[in-house]
Amino acid sequence: MAKISAAPQLRSLFEKFEIDEEQIARLKKFEKDFTDAVPGAIDAFYAWLKGQNEYKVFFGDDEKKLSKIIGLQRDYWDLFTHFEFDEKFHASRKHVGSVHAMINLPNEIYFAGMANFQTSLLNVLYSSKLSKEKDVQFLRRTLIKLVQVDTCLVVDEISKIQQEKIKETNEAIMEMSTPVTTIWDGILLLPLIGLFDSQRAQDVMETVLSKVETTQSKAVVLDISGVASMDTGVANHLIQITNATKLMGCETIISGIAPSIAQTLVELGINVGEVQTTGTLKDAFNLGLQIIHAKVVAVE
Repeated sequence: MAKISAAPQLRSLFEKFEIDEEQIARLKKFEKDFTDAVPGAIDAFYAWLKGQNEYKVFFGDDEKKLSKIIGLQRDYWDLFTHFEFDEKFHASRKHVGSVHAMINLPNEIYFAGMANFQTSLLNVLYSSKLSKEKDVQFLRRTLIKLVQVDTCLVVDEISKIQQEKIKETNEAIMEMSTPVTTIWDGILLLPLIGLFDSQRAQDVMETVLSKVETTQSKAVVLDISGVASMDTGVANHLIQITNATKLMGCETIISGIAPSIAQTLVELGINVGEVQTTGTLKDAFNLGLQIIHAKVVAVE
């Protein structure tokens, strides 16, 4: 009887799609029929792909590259039509997902390609030999579910890699956009850009409070002109930061509040209380000078 990999992800997928080893064994009886159909399915797929814009993008006139990809695709479907869903199968689907993520293959091309192959495999079931099988409809349902499992494995790997890229990008942005700088004796500046969530808010608070303690500053300017949007959670985090600095004897000024964000705060009913806000960084700096009782004398 056919075996399903013990890998938790693969085992879980087969359970969710209600596919067991007995069902796979019934398909495996026709392994040769399906394997023999792979070359024709690949030819049909590339005949279709040549009519798509993505063909020129990924292949152009590079026949050598095309030949290599076709060979890899033949291996891909040969492995599928052996109906051995083991560790080798699982690893191959994760690899394909990582390659697709790396080259940024459009999802619609991948899904369309899988649908194309599914049709070719179903045509095998309706051949003169297999169509006489009394459980042909049962085999059809099992085959469709197996293609869906295959697709899920690849898409899941693509999603994981994309999420890792987003995480790395956000971390890089956070590292670049959370430096607390002394712009005047007693005044700190922290420009915020990009994504601002609860985790980043906690990092900002720790960074600001640490800098306030070491510099004994009396004013902190948080410039949010680089924050594209704001919701209730983000607004509340900013208020928490201002309250925390106030406990340390330091006033926080929030600058760069765009009209759209101001309107959002009003619509959300955020109670900003005694939080000091300004529209521009210049106004925030002037307010900071007032807090530390500094006077700027113009030099003629």
